[in-house]
Amino acid sequence: MKKMNSRKLLLIIIDFLTLILACFAAYFLSNSLTIVHLEPHHVYWHILNFTVCNMLALAISGAYRSIWRYANARDFVLCIFSILMGSSASYLITVVTVEKDYRSNIYMVLSLLIAMVLVVGLRMLYQSLYVVTSRHWSKPVRDRTMIIGAGQACKSILTEMLGTDCPYYPVCIVDDSKQKISRSLNGVRVYGPTSRIPELCDRLHIDTILLAVPSIDEASRKRILQICSSTGRRIKTLPYMHTMLEDGALLNQVKEVRIEDLLGRDPIQFDNRDIASFIEGEVCMVTGGGGSIGSELCRQIARYRPRLLIIVDIYENNAYDIQQELIREYKGGLPFTTQIASVRDFKKMDRLFRLFRPTVVFHAAAHKHVPLMETNPEEAVKNNVIGTFNVANLADLYRVKKFVLVSTDKAVNPTNVMGATKRCCEMIMQYMAEQSTGTEYVAVRFGNVLGSNGSVIPLFRKQIEEGGPVTVTHPDIIRYFMTIPEAVSLILQAGAMAKGGEIFVLDMGEPVKIVTLAENLIRQYGKEPYRDVNIVFTGLRPGEKLYEELLMNEEGLQSTMNHKIFIGNQIPVKIEDFIEKMNALKQVMDGDDIDLILTRLHDLVPTFHHELGGPDGAQVRQAEKEGDQTA
Repeated sequence: MKKMNSRKLLLIIIDFLTLILACFAAYFLSNSLTIVHLEPHHVYWHILNFTVCNMLALAISGAYRSIWRYANARDFVLCIFSILMGSSASYLITVVTVEKDYRSNIYMVLSLLIAMVLVVGLRMLYQSLYVVTSRHWSKPVRDRTMIIGAGQACKSILTEMLGTDCPYYPVCIVDDSKQKISRSLNGVRVYGPTSRIPELCDRLHIDTILLAVPSIDEASRKRILQICSSTGRRIKTLPYMHTMLEDGALLNQVKEVRIEDLLGRDPIQFDNRDIASFIEGEVCMVTGGGGSIGSELCRQIARYRPRLLIIVDIYENNAYDIQQELIREYKGGLPFTTQIASVRDFKKMDRLFRLFRPTVVFHAAAHKHVPLMETNPEEAVKNNVIGTFNVANLADLYRVKKFVLVSTDKAVNPTNVMGATKRCCEMIMQYMAEQSTGTEYVAVRFGNVLGSNGSVIPLFRKQIEEGGPVTVTHPDIIRYFMTIPEAVSLILQAGAMAKGGEIFVLDMGEPVKIVTLAENLIRQYGKEPYRDVNIVFTGLRPGEKLYEELLMNEEGLQSTMNHKIFIGNQIPVKIEDFIEKMNALKQVMDGDDIDLILTRLHDLVPTFHHELGGPDGAQVRQAEKEGDQTA
């Protein structure tokens, strides 16, 4: 504050001296040109009058509240207007107070013009010198930055870069428009087309690339980001036009490029009106509510004003995190409760259903880590299968309106325990849909979720930050991907559309090679794959496929109102046979015979093809036990 006051005082003193100088300059100019002869006492009176009036006008207009190093055209126009008003007031006072024969209009006009030039000119000179010196002294500590797109956003970005102490130093602009190439914007040259980005990065020693085209279409965005990714430079982006802040500085909205920007499809849009009518006024329970999918479900449900939100999770740390987040966000305006409970515990879940009477249940609680479930299949059965059966039966008992199961593409022709248990959960939905008269049961099946617990992205980021290597199981492995908000929006949309018994499937576009995902992520850190950060192929894990499927051979697709969401035709479930095999699985899950558990799981899910079945599975289990004993 003291520093700012001293600067303001210095500017006031400079303006005071400048206005006096303007009066003397006007006096000597008018006398030298023999335009008018003024008496000395008239000149002294005019200097006092002119200086005081203009200083007051500048102060009233707010000229001393502006930070002139960041001034724009509006600030300079305001300064000119202030001097014009101050000079006019000075002229009127002079006409009234000085002798009748005093008619020095030309002298007054000269004073006004010289004052404008000096007062405004000194401010412009100060701003220009500040920009030049900041460029000179800041070069070693600022990132040499390439801006892509020579539009309005680029112009605003350049103004901020050149007028503020930001970490970016603009070196060049790249644009595909032939009319803009070889021209300059704010003194920064425009190159093109975008295919030259790698060459320009090397020639101009670029550190950071900033994509500054908020209105760009998704296909062009993907193309440009792939070119940028190949350079090994850090990449930053502005958000899309519809998500930009209206009055915020653009540099404050610059963000890291997201890996989902390179997936090659548009973000999926959902009809929020259907979701709003589905959630508003309902008592919603989310099992696994502290997990990555469950917590996002809680966030999105909260927006639609439920009568009560019930967050259920066995892991208290996750439950606490989402609880505190909702408290901060809604400050008591959201009715919700957080309950620590396991879906395995039928009695505890029964008490929660009886106490809160949920009308909509989202079942996201599950063990999802494929390798861990391979060596602990009994835990996968207890949590995924028995837990789902418990909650689904309670939903029917307490007349829940809709029950939505979060499933996975790994349930299709499963080759691992986790996928087989999730396929079993889908079959439970079919069974309950046929048995229940009051509850609508639905499953939602989608691929890998970027950023979720267990997804490859958090693992890759950690490995890159530690210097590598990044581990990929196989060079040809591919997966379908979606974002957490997309996955949760699909769950909510499916719940709104459900009539009972459906499996909803998302059109997830083209699958992505995991190794390509890893390479792009490494480049986003400004590093070169295989040179700065190595990628190591570790071999397929037990039960892992090279590719995942969204449908089984027996299933077809039915379209829905949303062209990105489909309904898979269900494979019929024989009720009596299903119950018999479920009971057989429950009877063996507490035993030590892992092969028998896998056999019963295969009996229940005929499409389950397990490469580690039989003695191999026992060997894995035995090796784990021996490792524990050695430790």
